[in-house]
Amino acid sequence: MLSFAGKTVLVTGSDRGIGQAVAIQFAAAGARVALHFHSQADAIEQVRSHLAGSGHITVQADLADAAAIERMVNEAIAAFGHIDILVNNAGIYQAHPLDATEFDQWQAVWQDTIAVNLLGSVHTAYSVARQMIPRRQGRIINITSRGAFRGEPTAPAYAASKAGLNAFSQSIAQHLAPYGISVSAIAPGWVETEMSRSTLESPEGAAIRAQSGFDRVARPEEIAHTVLFLASEQAEFLSGGMSM
Repeated sequence: MLSFAGKTVLVTGSDRGIGQAVAIQFAAAGARVALHFHSQADAIEQVRSHLAGSGHITVQADLADAAAIERMVNEAIAAFGHIDILVNNAGIYQAHPLDATEFDQWQAVWQDTIAVNLLGSVHTAYSVARQMIPRRQGRIINITSRGAFRGEPTAPAYAASKAGLNAFSQSIAQHLAPYGISVSAIAPGWVETEMSRSTLESPEGAAIRAQSGFDRVARPEEIAHTVLFLASEQAEFLSGGMSM
């Protein structure tokens, strides 16, 4: 197992799914973890109670609020001294098919999705990177989506937000490399999470699983394994890359 002893990690959206699995694996590898949540205070405390090691904290923020993001990052830095690794995992998904969505609702979904999925990650990365630069080291890993490449017919805002996050990842990877900061993006397809459970259990589930030769979708733990590898010293040269 990779060791992250002495490292500090901020994971957004760590109250469930991929974020929870990432937090669990970093803690098991010796890191101290700042668990971000928006409104699920009970859930995040449950996650923290199951983490290996000690010194983990919870930090709250609405990622659509730039000021709240800055406070969250400052709170994590105050507790840890610095942040070595950022995992931008939090995101929202709202169906809004063009032919069945009124224009006012269409606008609202786009604004909400871009605010959280793209700008929330962008502003968090900015705030964390600014304290990484003087130390000339750090890792930023953004969780995007396969939907950024294949499209999401009934949720185009989600696909667009993740495509934007891919482009942002490649851009800041080039800018931050001279400071010793590596930036990567992971674009999973379907993953067994609370968000996807209803679809995977519906009549569509069989066809979705058949997209893989293994006849299943990914498990959150498998995405977390990739995150830890990309956060390791051994993966530095992969900066700017996209894992799917």
